[in-house]
Parts: sequence; C-alpha cells; structure tokens
Amino acid sequence: MRLGEARAPEGLRLYAIGDVHGRDDLLAAVHARIAEDLAARPAEDHRIIHVGDYVDRGPATAAVVERLSSLSRADERVLCLRGNHEEMLLDFLADPIDAGPTFLANRGAATLASYGVSGSPGLFFERDIVALAEAFASRLPASHRAFLQGLPYSARFGDFFFCHAGIRPGVAIENQDRFDLTWIREGFLDSNADFGVVVVHGHTPAAEPEIMPNRINIDTGAVFSGHLTCVALEGNQYRFL
Repeated sequence: MRLGEARAPEGLRLYAIGDVHGRDDLLAAVHARIAEDLAARPAEDHRIIHVGDYVDRGPATAAVVERLSSLSRADERVLCLRGNHEEMLLDFLADPIDAGPTFLANRGAATLASYGVSGSPGLFFERDIVALAEAFASRLPASHRAFLQGLPYSARFGDFFFCHAGIRPGVAIENQDRFDLTWIREGFLDSNADFGVVVVHGHTPAAEPEIMPNRINIDTGAVFSGHLTCVALEGNQYRFL
C-alpha cells in the first residue's frame, strides 16, 4: 500500500497533529485551524489524531495535557496516542530511581516546572530524585495522570496507521512492539518496504513534513521551530493546514 493508493474510510476526514512538546499556544492555533477547515469544507465525519509527545521541552506541558484530556473526554472524535516522552514520564512516576535520570536528561524538568515543581536535571542523589517524583505526583491532577496512563499506542483508519515513532518492517501491524511504536528510528525511517498501510508518525524532527511512499512524518520540531504540523487525509488525498 502506497501513498496515493491508501484511502481513508469513506466519508471520514482524518486530521493528524505532530509532536507538541509543551507548546500549548501552537496546539490551540492548530485546533482553531481545524475548526475553520471543517466550517469551510464540511465533512460527514472526522477524527483528530495526536501522535504523541505532549510533554517535556516546551513551557506549557500542564496546559497541553489539560487541553487534550478535556477535549478527548468531551469528544470521542479526538484521539491522543502515546509518545516516548509520555512513556518516560510515567516510568519516572513508577520508578524514579531507575527512570529519573533518563526523564530529566530528556528535558523533563520543563514538565515539572509547568506543574510548579522545581528540580535540577543534574540531581545525582537517589533521595533527591525520589523526592522530586513525590512532589510531582502530588501536583499532577488525577485527571492528567489517568489521561496519560490511558493513552493508546496506535490507531488505524482505513489504509492509514497512526503511531508516534513508526513500525518494525516485516512485523504484522497487529504484532508491533510497544517500544518500536514509541521509539523506533533505524530500520523504519530508511525502509522502502510496503507496510500494507501508510504510517503517519512523528518522533523524528524535520524542517518540513516528510512525504514518502510508505509514511508521512509530521514532526516539524514545534518546540524549536514554532511550526506544529497538521495533515488532513480524506479519500486518497492529503493536504496540510
């Protein structure tokens, strides 16, 4: 299945949004653009799919999580997938001693700060990392934690498969490993294989959306570039907002 052949389900428009990383301002603007697009081009039905990495790096993780958790509770057409940064955050809460250094090394301090928790990425003492995790857990609203814990790893609509990072070539879609869905790069990005679907993903920042025969990368490094990408898929066509 190649781009141009792949089709969304009849009557369903799909909007997919790339990595947000704490840029709630950009996320709000993209949702406004989607609303404008739906008003200008009414669709029989639609889905809005976020491909993960809502947290870390940028200044407003808490606002992003509040926006997405509220939207997804209110409207089943809003779908949020899990990224590797959500995985690291949850690992940090579950096992701060083991997962804390990785979480902090990947700009987790920005997430903590957005919830009013200050901590240095250079913490080395286990007691400090545990205390930091406990402070974070006490500030993280139950609704936010439930939202993050409930994020699915992938979604499929017609011939389009959505996930955060990509898939392992040669493995059936239904058998993909969770680690690959949130972390893979090598072996996927350089593959010309026909996956049987067109994969829409983020995880690997690019200056512009990458349009390949077997995948579309919509991570345009919003936290650094100021550009949060949204692709609209309908029938066998695609366009960017």
